[in-house]
Amino acid sequence: MGITVGFDLDMTLIDPRPGMSAVMNALGAERGVEIDGDHFAANLGPPLQHVLRDSGAPEERIDELVDRFREMYPEIVVPQTVALPGAAEALKAVRAAGGRTLVVTGKFGRNAWLHVKALGFEVDELVGELWSTEKAAALTEHGAVAYVGDHVGDMRGALTAGIPGIAVVSGPCSRTELEEAGADVVFDTLDEFPAWFSGFAASLTH
Repeated sequence: MGITVGFDLDMTLIDPRPGMSAVMNALGAERGVEIDGDHFAANLGPPLQHVLRDSGAPEERIDELVDRFREMYPEIVVPQTVALPGAAEALKAVRAAGGRTLVVTGKFGRNAWLHVKALGFEVDELVGELWSTEKAAALTEHGAVAYVGDHVGDMRGALTAGIPGIAVVSGPCSRTELEEAGADVVFDTLDEFPAWFSGFAASLTH
């Protein structure tokens, strides 16, 4: 078939919330910055720089905090992260049909790959550090025919790329918010993806 399907990572394929909360609290304690790790973990999506800025971190310290976060990440977050229901099966459904899987995430690429490898996901390409409409560039470059995500930002990325946005309500956004952001389909979990994909893939060949 040769088609490519894009997937978001956090709260679409993986649930990193316990580790995210822990690493942000540890970062704040170590660097003397007030950060609410639980709030951060409950609202995953926007780039870390935005979150730190909104938390009141001094602008001149943002780069330092981001660098340290990325250093702490592998040991704290990766071991505590689990796959979301249906995630592995969704990726396998694309590969089984002769397609390619592409992860486009706001996460730092090197750390994103650590999750993919730790959980044994079948991923062909991964592009990191892209958020919302910025994701459209990678989706277009790799020829994605659909993008699966949990956030309104993901739906905006798909819309900008001119491809269907496939939403799952496993993240911080409600079904209504995802539909209003342009989602073509909204799933409760990725367990629903393989059956949908079968029909979608068939429609592309007619």
